[in-house]
Amino acid sequence: MKLRERLVIKLSTNPVKFYQVGSFAVGNRLLSAEDRSIQSDPDRTNALTSGHRACQGCGEALGARYALDAAMRASGEKIIAVNATGCLEVFSTPYPESSWRIPWLHSLFGNAPAVATGVAAALKAQGRTDIRVVGQGGDGATVDIGFGALSGMFERNDDVLYICYDNEAYMNTGVQRSGATPPAARTATTQAVGENPGNVFGQGKNLPRIAMAHEIPYVATATVADLRDLEAKVTKAMSFRGARYIHVLVPCPLGWGSQSCDTIKIARLATQSGLFPVFEAEHGEVVASTPIRKRESVEEYLKLQVRYSHLFSPSRRDDVIDHLQAIADKNIARYNLMSTENEGQ
Repeated sequence: MKLRERLVIKLSTNPVKFYQVGSFAVGNRLLSAEDRSIQSDPDRTNALTSGHRACQGCGEALGARYALDAAMRASGEKIIAVNATGCLEVFSTPYPESSWRIPWLHSLFGNAPAVATGVAAALKAQGRTDIRVVGQGGDGATVDIGFGALSGMFERNDDVLYICYDNEAYMNTGVQRSGATPPAARTATTQAVGENPGNVFGQGKNLPRIAMAHEIPYVATATVADLRDLEAKVTKAMSFRGARYIHVLVPCPLGWGSQSCDTIKIARLATQSGLFPVFEAEHGEVVASTPIRKRESVEEYLKLQVRYSHLFSPSRRDDVIDHLQAIADKNIARYNLMSTENEGQ
């Protein structure tokens, strides 16, 4: 059996011990070849290659390459990707050029799940069960404009893995609020003015939980801060048939007003504060969650982003910060993120 084939089996099942004190990194020299990340393999697909026009530190460019390289390996390098309109499509395919090294289709802003369903149906009609389909888009295309098509895909249990790269706003068109924009965040359409600055508390959608309500085979959340976790979840998702959904947090330096060098740090703070819970669900039930290794306050996450600067200056808004902390605390309790029982899952 080839090493590439063995990795498909072992990647999602072998927990990794962290040997470096105070670090989240794992040196590949400490791991056997079977347990190393897909990105460490010089023969990886490199699905999204150099030449694209993403901003420095773009979390979406990282997330898409990580996810699709993992999907390619898990499928024996036989996937077709369907991409909604948005940042990922615009910066990767400026006509007549493309940075994609896989079969790739561009659809409209709101119909990527439907197009992916059509591709899967055509392959089924041809008897091609060996070729898998991946749909992908940003939070605008997924949570808002394509929401109905995605729900239909889930309801029919179509054999498609859909991946949402969530940068929490419509970044490509000028940083407007989306259904995934968090409370109190400043966007071009949620200005930092008035008694309750930023996005309104209680608006938007929690799409991973909506996907779970459809009781599809597999739902997971992940971030670009934990490469092996993201790769393992994509690998696991590809082992299922039917509708699957992965929601990946991908910080956007331009829209969030953060330093390009802080993309991974901010994604990690989102998980370690509890604001973005990382978990897996099968058929509507949570089966595993990633415990917080070193708990951070929500404030540490907020301070690195200009979109929350109005909470600290000209006057500090402890009431809003406390409200956001309460949301994180609720996530920690809901997904049991402080329990050591989940460790290694």
